Amino acid sequence: MDVKFLYVLAADLLLIIHALFVVFVVAGLLLIFIGKVRQWQWVHWPWFRAAHFVGIGIVVVQSWLGVICPLTIWEMALREKAGEAVYAGSFISHWLSTLLYYQAPDWVFVVVYTAFGAIVVLSWVWVRPNSF
Repeated sequence: MDVKFLYVLAADLLLIIHALFVVFVVAGLLLIFIGKVRQWQWVHWPWFRAAHFVGIGIVVVQSWLGVICPLTIWEMALREKAGEAVYAGSFISHWLSTLLYYQAPDWVFVVVYTAFGAIVVLSWVWVRPNSF
């Protein structure tokens, strides 16, 4: 098996993991609010809520500190080792990177992530998690 192929495969897997993390954070918040209205008990599970809270918390703190996500850094490094242009490559990597890595000034991301994080904090008030 070609080493270049393994680097591309690892980069694509990291991109998929990154996309799943984003889906977990965004869809998780939507499901928490829908679950409150529909009285789903699982939206109160403390481990789910803690993981969700920590997930967005890491994103918010990284944006405040101006730190690039480690998943992005690792993916770029793997693509460079494979000799690929960053985010050029397979169908999956092209479309996932198009969805995840849009261009905007840094302050826009800080504001959006902070506002989203604030909504997650508010969800702890409106949709109380069960105690551990």
